[in-house]
Amino acid sequence: MNKIRVISKKDIETHLNMLDAVRAVEETYILNAEKEIVLFDTVFYDFEEGKADMDIKSGTIDKAGIFGFKLMSWFGDNAQKGMDTLVGNIMLYDRKTGSPIALLDGASITGMRTGAAGGIGTKYLARQDSTEILMVGAGNQAPYQIAAHLMLMDGIKRVNIYDAMSYDSAVKFCETIKERLFNDFLSRFANGSDLYNELTKKYDIVFNPVSDIESAVKNADIIITATPSREPMIMKEWLKPGTHLTCMGADMVGKQEIDENIFAVARVFADDIEKTSKTGEMEIPIKKGVFSKDDIICEIGKVINGENPGRLSESEITLFDASGLAAQDLITAKELLSKANQDNFGVVIEL
Repeated sequence: MNKIRVISKKDIETHLNMLDAVRAVEETYILNAEKEIVLFDTVFYDFEEGKADMDIKSGTIDKAGIFGFKLMSWFGDNAQKGMDTLVGNIMLYDRKTGSPIALLDGASITGMRTGAAGGIGTKYLARQDSTEILMVGAGNQAPYQIAAHLMLMDGIKRVNIYDAMSYDSAVKFCETIKERLFNDFLSRFANGSDLYNELTKKYDIVFNPVSDIESAVKNADIIITATPSREPMIMKEWLKPGTHLTCMGADMVGKQEIDENIFAVARVFADDIEKTSKTGEMEIPIKKGVFSKDDIICEIGKVINGENPGRLSESEITLFDASGLAAQDLITAKELLSKANQDNFGVVIEL
């Protein structure tokens, strides 16, 4: 019989903090840049366009001794039923035996690792004197992006929130974001620890809803996009010298959040060149001929490990294009499983 540990959403929210996620994702990026990870093609299916879809991301990581997959689905109408709109799970298997070893809630890990991924891109590419962030999108991912960015960047004093669907959504987001940062992220660290005290100060800044995206872009040092948009919202002409963009929303063919011409003037980095060139923000610029895969500087893992430089000057525009890697979920899940085995949380069942 195979024994498998089941780790629930509640377990993950108690035992996985953003620093854990950042460490796991940085490790993933380095391993991927060093070709130590094999990723398989994503399976995607639209049940109802714009209303319900699912995807399966999978891979194998020999150094971590695991392979596995994540199946996530999004059902927009679930909100009206009082249910989560994003649901799914992660399965881990032993690389040596093929035996299943863990089943984990997928949504909570996805949120943390995606937030960590965006924050890492900004950490290594943005100007270190940046003070103002523009968060484009006020949906599920926005709190995770903000939590990670504020943890990893020093000196941020203001975060502007723009939501293309509704200004009211941006207003409501700003009314609750501080409470969410403290309850959902800060609470996972030991009260009174140095990191807890540091984050308490970093999270206590100005959050401001904006309706004029052009003006907000012109003032931003860092721009984060996390929307399902299929039309560009940010134009090249609006960007000031030295701006950094972290693009997280485009994760399948046809999605686009920013003007394709930005790619012609930016120093561009990817989480995974092969995957992102096909399904990331750069997919459309490549198809339109304003950018090519050869123009990508490198994968972010090569910046993290010191093999390639990131930003070269204070005036250049940098761009991090991330469409998400299954390995981020798998390594984060593996780290959480190790912690669960040590601290004995979750439930062990026999199959």
